[in-house]
Amino acid sequence: MASSESPRRIFILADGTGETAEKVATAALTQFRSIEVETEHFTRVRSKFEIREIMERAVKEGAFVVYTVIDPEHREYIQSCALELKAEVADLIGGLVMRLASHWSAEPVFAPGIQHQLDAEYFRRIEAVEFAVKNDDGQSPQNLHRADMILIGLSRTSKTPLSMYLAHKGYRVANIPLVPEIPAPRELFEVDQEKVYALIIDLNTLVRVRHQRLRALGLPPDAEYAARENIARELRWCREFYARHPTWPVVDTSGRAVEETAAEIVRIMKEREARRDGGASF
Repeated sequence: MASSESPRRIFILADGTGETAEKVATAALTQFRSIEVETEHFTRVRSKFEIREIMERAVKEGAFVVYTVIDPEHREYIQSCALELKAEVADLIGGLVMRLASHWSAEPVFAPGIQHQLDAEYFRRIEAVEFAVKNDDGQSPQNLHRADMILIGLSRTSKTPLSMYLAHKGYRVANIPLVPEIPAPRELFEVDQEKVYALIIDLNTLVRVRHQRLRALGLPPDAEYAARENIARELRWCREFYARHPTWPVVDTSGRAVEETAAEIVRIMKEREARRDGGASF
């Protein structure tokens, strides 16, 4: 026979999304399976007026209040309301933050919602990696307008490793392989040309890298793909192609780690953004 007892109530009060408080409360409630509990959420609470209203309701409805509030003044106000109104409360994060601050002799930033901001940054990187994978090696050129950066270059000029590295930094990157006999996709010329970064590499390095690629694939080393004369011809064509598009910065990947090349690309991008922002202020 079901119990006729009214469900117990918990108020979750948070100055952020309330996710932390909800998870902790849910974990605690697993220890009380015989009790029916209703929870009510009050999120992004940023004023004493809101806090007072919630605390008064909690007393009226007999609710237990669990809270994750980082602002010291607001935490103190919750405690004073609890004493005055005889409300039951539990501080799920403030005490821990202050104990850590004391232990490490460090000052907390006291920024509400900071965990949510970190989560948003994490998901932004995940989305960027998915974008780089789907737009690698010239796939889906219709997506080029959504890219933060577009890397172009001959085969084996580090387009894919650079794309993946930059994606893990949160940038949406597409890359387009250049082949002298095959026109570049028209979409490349329809997007903002300041998104395009032209990769180049020296002859000796490209010959060596392509020979290594052939060996890895179990192919004969004398294939035209790795022939020095053919590569020299491709590089001449590539430089002439780049010269016809002076907006594209030419970035040399010869003998450089992916991190170094990526840093240069990001530097160019940020300089351009700063120049645009500065120009807009006049």
